[in-house]
Amino acid sequence: MAPRYSTESFLRCGAFAVRENLTMKLLSGLRTGLLAIAALVGAMSVANAEDGTIRIRIFKAGFVVGGSAGEGVLTFQGRNYPLGIGGLSYGFTFGASETRLHGTVSHIHRPSDVNGVYGQAGGGAAVIKGAQAVVLANQNGAVLTLAGEQTGLIVSLDLSGLALSLK
Repeated sequence: MAPRYSTESFLRCGAFAVRENLTMKLLSGLRTGLLAIAALVGAMSVANAEDGTIRIRIFKAGFVVGGSAGEGVLTFQGRNYPLGIGGLSYGFTFGASETRLHGTVSHIHRPSDVNGVYGQAGGGAAVIKGAQAVVLANQNGAVLTLAGEQTGLIVSLDLSGLALSLK
């Protein structure tokens, strides 16, 4: 024989289902609202980021292990900030060169955002003179878009890291 359910027990179960469904909709709405707020805050942070210009001069020399050092200037919000540059490379590197690069630095909120390590894997060669172009990013979100000339006698196929810091 089938069990019998009273109208009262059916209403109690139905009320529980309605309450559970309402709770799920409320939590879903809250979750959506929180995600929207997080996206808005993130968009405002990127929207407030500014761009600057940068000029750097790097001297590089090496035989398998290479080293580089140099200096530069960041221009941000109408002010100039001197930069110190240093780096190491490992791979096939032979020769010495001087590279002069200029370009933009984007996604920065303050000058100190350019401080950090910019990594790159690549290759190149310069016999007397060669063109260079590179896009690099650091851990602070700063993006360097640079172009310029390399002079000297150097051949490289290496992994390299370049550290920029405000002086």
